[in-house]
Formats: sequence, C-alpha cells, structure tokens
Amino acid sequence: MPIPEDVSGEEIDKDVRQELQSLPKTLADDVARNLVMVARLIDEDPEGAYGYSRVALRLASRVAAVREAAGFAAYANQKYAEALAEFRAARRMTGTVDLWPVMADCERGLGRPEKALDMAGAPEVHKLDKAGQVEMRLVAAGARRDMGQLDAAIVTLQSPELASSSVQPWTARLRYAYADALLAAGRADEAREWFAKAVEADRDGSTDASDRLAELDGVEFVDALDEEEADEAPEGAEASAGPDAESDAESDAESDAESDAEQD
Repeated sequence: MPIPEDVSGEEIDKDVRQELQSLPKTLADDVARNLVMVARLIDEDPEGAYGYSRVALRLASRVAAVREAAGFAAYANQKYAEALAEFRAARRMTGTVDLWPVMADCERGLGRPEKALDMAGAPEVHKLDKAGQVEMRLVAAGARRDMGQLDAAIVTLQSPELASSSVQPWTARLRYAYADALLAAGRADEAREWFAKAVEADRDGSTDASDRLAELDGVEFVDALDEEEADEAPEGAEASAGPDAESDAESDAESDAESDAEQD
C-alpha cells in the first residue's frame, strides 16, 4: 500500500521503535512507516488503517507492537475475533495486562457478555493502572447492559472516579456512560445532570454529550445549508414565474384583441 513521502517512521513511539531494533534496519523502517499509517488513519479511515496493519503484520508478526496495532485496527473494523487473537498474541509476548479491558470488550463484541464480566472480576484487573481499571468498569457496565441488567450497569459505574470533581482523561467517558445508563433506565432528570457534567469534562469533544444534553432540553439544530436553500427557493420561484407570467399576460391580451376584432 502506498505511503506518503512525509511519513518517515520516526513518528512512532520510542518504545515501539526500540522493539523494532530487533529487525534489520530497512525492514524496521518499513514496518515503522506502516505503523505510523495505522495510527494516522484508525479514527477517520479504519479500513485503510486495517490494510496497513496487515502489511506490518506480514513483515514482522513476531513484534508485540505490530500484533497490538493489528488488534486495534481489527477492533476498529469490528473484526472482534481477529482483534482478540492479536491482543492475546501481544499479551503473550509482553506479559503485561494493559490490553485486558479491550480484550474483554472483544468478548462483548462476539456476543459473550458473561465472559467479559468474568474478565472484569479476574486478578488481572488489580494489576491495571487507574485508567485501565476505569476502562474495565466501562466494559463491565456495557456487558451488564448487553444482558438487560440496567440497574446493575448503573451500580457498576458508581465509583470514586465518577464522584470525583477532578477531570482526568477518562472522566468525560465515564460520566457519559453513567448518564446514558440512567436515561436507558428512565431516569431522565438524573441523566440530564450527568450529561451536563460530561460536557464540562469533555474538553476535546470525545463524546456527543453536548448533543445528548440539547436533545433532552428539546433543542433542535437546523442545518445552515438547508436554511439557506429554503431562503433562496422563493426567490428562484419568483424569478422563474416572472417570464411565464408576462407571457401569459401577453397571450391573454392577444386573445382579447382577436375576440374584439371578430366581434367588429
């Protein structure tokens, strides 16, 4: 797959670059450039990112960072079985538990929420950092909702991290998930409060909390382009009607003249 000339491969994380040092330099550079493309495209063009991840995987399947990147690219394309296999491979290579929450979410994607809940209660969770534990809580709450256990999902999300007034990278998503669960349970007033709190914490627009809040408040958004077209339509109609109206008037005048002539 083509790679833009401005991608050198040096853009990747230094830890990944260090992993690639086990490869011949030319090969390492090729893999690095493909990994850069995965990172660059995964949000806006998941299919493109997946394509580059497969190239990197073909070149260096024994590198943990490559397997992890391939897992996230597959995950972004909802290829959950493939993603889970790649994450498991990466975990075997590194021995870390960092991927545990996303692995559990893959189980949800495969229609196995019970398995995701089992993973949420596993000893590995205690080895996660704070961000990982919050992510695991989000996955567990999602699994509860998959099983129709809305009240349990709400309780799962209730935590010191949710109650904290400090804003962390996970705060907006945690508050959003809580608000969404409350709304699903029919607790609209509480949901509105927590969507508002999510908006306060969502500094980079990672959620659509502001839209959900506006929806609850009954605010309707009008597309500016549609509004302009609506404003222009009557003018266009009048402009096109002008000549026709004049033509009709002329025809009526001619008919009247001919009628008068015949009567004379």
